[in-house]
Amino acid sequence: MRLSRFRASLAVVLSLAASAAAAQNYPNRPITLIVPFAAGGPTDVISRIVGDHMSKTLGQQLVVENVVGAGGTTGTARAKRAAPDGYTIEIGRAHV
Repeated sequence: MRLSRFRASLAVVLSLAASAAAAQNYPNRPITLIVPFAAGGPTDVISRIVGDHMSKTLGQQLVVENVVGAGGTTGTARAKRAAPDGYTIEIGRAHV
């Protein structure tokens, strides 16, 4: 089971690397990072740290948008409705 998860993860990483190579001009406009929790919380703090690093690495502005409500469902719904163009990213907690 562990090996199959590794293979699946490896396939995802390789496909992302291939698509990144094909999309040489990404990003050419600001990226929105949706945080489905309140500002000042741990998820928000981590999002801003990661967002700052992404902004410097990609050379493009990254906007952190806190969308609160319904235990994170409101922000997740907004991210789901966004155009699938890679300019809207959601960051949250993993529930295991």
